[in-house]
Amino acid sequence: MALTLYVDTARWRAHQKTVVDQFPDLIPVCKGNGYGFGHERLAEEATRLGSDMLAVGTTYEAARIKDWFSGDLLVLTPYRVGEEPVPLPDRVVRSVSSVEGVRGLVGARVVIEVMSTMRRHGVSEDDLVKLHSAIDNVRLEGFAIHLPLDRTDGSDAVEEVFTWMERLRAARLPLHTMLVSHVKPNELAQLRQQFPQTRFRARIGTRLWLGDHQATEYRGAVLDVTRIAKGERYGYRQQRAAGDGHLVVVAGGTSHGVGLEAPKAVHGVMPRAKGVARAGLATVNRNLSPFVWAGKQRWFAEPPHMQVSLLFLPGDVAPPAVGDELVAHLRHTTTQFDRVLDR
Repeated sequence: MALTLYVDTARWRAHQKTVVDQFPDLIPVCKGNGYGFGHERLAEEATRLGSDMLAVGTTYEAARIKDWFSGDLLVLTPYRVGEEPVPLPDRVVRSVSSVEGVRGLVGARVVIEVMSTMRRHGVSEDDLVKLHSAIDNVRLEGFAIHLPLDRTDGSDAVEEVFTWMERLRAARLPLHTMLVSHVKPNELAQLRQQFPQTRFRARIGTRLWLGDHQATEYRGAVLDVTRIAKGERYGYRQQRAAGDGHLVVVAGGTSHGVGLEAPKAVHGVMPRAKGVARAGLATVNRNLSPFVWAGKQRWFAEPPHMQVSLLFLPGDVAPPAVGDELVAHLRHTTTQFDRVLDR
C-alpha cells in the first residue's frame, strides 16, 4: 500500500514538446526533489529531449546526477570561496555571482550571474570593470540573469535584460551566450531579434515538468477503515470523536511531505480571508487534508503520522474500502512518493 504518483506519460511528454517548441535551445532544470519526479527520471527525460545541458541546484545534486546524464551539468547555486569541495567532472559548469568567486575558480567552466531586480545574487554594474582580468583565468560559458515572476510595478522583462546586455557591451565583455529565467516565448523572441549574435537559452523547470496539471496525479492507498462513535477516543492524542463516522488510514504522511506546506504569496481579499479562516480552524485542531473522497477534501482526524494519515469521515459519507485509492492534492516540489506508475 503506497502513495503513488500516476503519470499520463503521453500527455506529459506532449506538454514537454510544446515547451521545447516555444523555447528552442532551452536548458531543463532538475533540482530539489526533481519537481516530484526524482532526479533520475528527469535526467532520462532531458536525454530523451536531446538536451546538451541540464541545470541542477547544488554541487551535491550534480554529484548524484552525473551518472544519469551524460551532457553538461550547470550548477545554479553560485560558487562561494571556501565552500566544501565536491568531486565533479569537467563537464560541470559553475554559476558565479561575484568577482571573488570568478577568481576562485581558476581553470573552471563558469557562467556569471548578474544582479537582477530579484536582488538575490549577482555581480553589480560596478563589478563589470573588475571582471576583465578575472575572466582571463576561467573558461567563460556566458552570463545569466534570473528574473522575477511577478512585475507589480509594470516593468518589462525584455527591457531589464536589454539594459544588462548594454552594460556588458559597454564593458566590452563577451556576449556570445546569455542564460535567462522566467521569460515568455515572445520575450525570448524579442531578445533574439535585438541581439542576433547572442545565443539566448531559457532555463526552465516548473513550466516544463509541471505545466500540465492534468498529466499527473497523486493517490494514497487506503490501509484501514474503522467505525467510530461520537465521544470515543482515538489516535496518538486520544481526542474524542465529534460525531459518528469512520477513521480512514491512508498511505502518505510527513515523510512523504503530507501536511507540509511552503508559504505562499497571497493577493486579494478573498484568498486572505480563506487563509485567516484556515488558521482559525487550525487552532482548534481542524486541519483540511489533501486527500479527496466522495468529491471533497477530507479533514485530518489528527496531524499526519510519519508514513500514513488518519482522516475522519462523517457518518453520512460511505467510507472507502481497504485497497481503494484517494486522490491527494499535493505540491510536487515538497512530495516524496513511494512509487511512480506510467499509464
